[in-house]
Amino acid sequence: MITVRNLSRKYGAKYAIEDLSFHLERGEVVGFLGPNGAGKTTTMRILAGYLPASSGVAEVGGLDVLRQSLAVRKTIGYLPESVPLYREHRVREMLDFQGRLHGLSRAERRARIPSVLERVGIADRTESIVGTLSRGQRQRVGLAVALLPDPKVLILDEPTSGLDPLQRLEVRKLLAELASERTVLLSSHILSEVEAVCPRVIILRRGKIAADGRKDDLVQRLGGAAFVRFEAFVGQDVAAAVRAIRSVRGVREVVDRGRLGIHNVFEVHSDDDLREDLGALAAAKSWAVRELSWSRPTLEELFARIALDLEGDPHAASAPAAPEAASPVSSRVPSPAPSGAPASASSPVKFELPLAGSPTAPTAKPAGYRPLNPFEKPAPDVPSKVVYNLNPFDEGASRDLSKPKAISDGLEAPRGGAPSLEAAPKPDDPEASRCERP
Repeated sequence: MITVRNLSRKYGAKYAIEDLSFHLERGEVVGFLGPNGAGKTTTMRILAGYLPASSGVAEVGGLDVLRQSLAVRKTIGYLPESVPLYREHRVREMLDFQGRLHGLSRAERRARIPSVLERVGIADRTESIVGTLSRGQRQRVGLAVALLPDPKVLILDEPTSGLDPLQRLEVRKLLAELASERTVLLSSHILSEVEAVCPRVIILRRGKIAADGRKDDLVQRLGGAAFVRFEAFVGQDVAAAVRAIRSVRGVREVVDRGRLGIHNVFEVHSDDDLREDLGALAAAKSWAVRELSWSRPTLEELFARIALDLEGDPHAASAPAAPEAASPVSSRVPSPAPSGAPASASSPVKFELPLAGSPTAPTAKPAGYRPLNPFEKPAPDVPSKVVYNLNPFDEGASRDLSKPKAISDGLEAPRGGAPSLEAAPKPDDPEASRCERP
């Protein structure tokens, strides 16, 4: 149902995904795993017709996603990581609108909407406003939207995001039901869910496929073989105990993990569960057994080994080197000329800014440098008084600022103080005639 061949997507010079190839059969449920930034969402967006690929081929149901995008969208149900819902709509209105977009008739919409709401567990929220729902409820509305057109292929990006544990169990059961009818590509960071639902997993790492196959095969091939943890008191001759354990049929390797209190701990590696045989050996040797447990590598351990192991990674060598320790003077400021040399006009003056807690170093001052002193008296060449001109009809003719002006024409104030009325003219002042309106 889904075929991907040499699929790549570039952003500038960086590949989000590079040369991906895989195939999903009808009725197959596949887990799509990888750390953040591995390319899972990019691949799903390309398959859903939301994002074009830079190169390669993606097909859904035999239809080319790029050339037959509209036909592909009719056959898939897509649940993005962030569900795009109209928050002002009611749940029923939202599903009705989506059904019309998919070309469903009114009769089909009336029949399917209650059914999908019942399947996702929000049938009692039909008339609720989407914006008033919790995040988990909105996630289930998005899942209902994906199921509404009865698609043959489901592409689900983090379908259980925001759900509580009980809701996750319900979605897990729903996905198990859908597996018999549809092809499902499921992305999730909750590996226990993927392990419970998906027989096959595809693990991405840095935009490339790091592992693809059935979960049990990958665990056995890449995660290490299963083993029996055998903890018992075997006496002082540990070497003889190891030889006795190796003599059991089916044992491939025995690893001595040392002592835990008075008991010795062994890992007995085998393809079969040998707990009964080891128990019989312990009874024959009169060993006091404390633990016999069967252990297999989990999907979490496999994921950590494949996706997070950076050994041999070509990108690791290209990491930028750590910057040198910063000095009190910025490296972008050129050094001053040597002592006795003339200062160049094009060479900026270097100012040393000592770090907090370090002794203050002497600083070079530029020519004409004068520290700012808020309590310093004004220079003699600066007028000691400022005249505030309040006359909008004054033509701005030059006048002596040391002489007082009429109150209508201006108020004088000492520098740094409020305007003063002491210099206001008397009524018989000839200059008072200037108060007349034009």
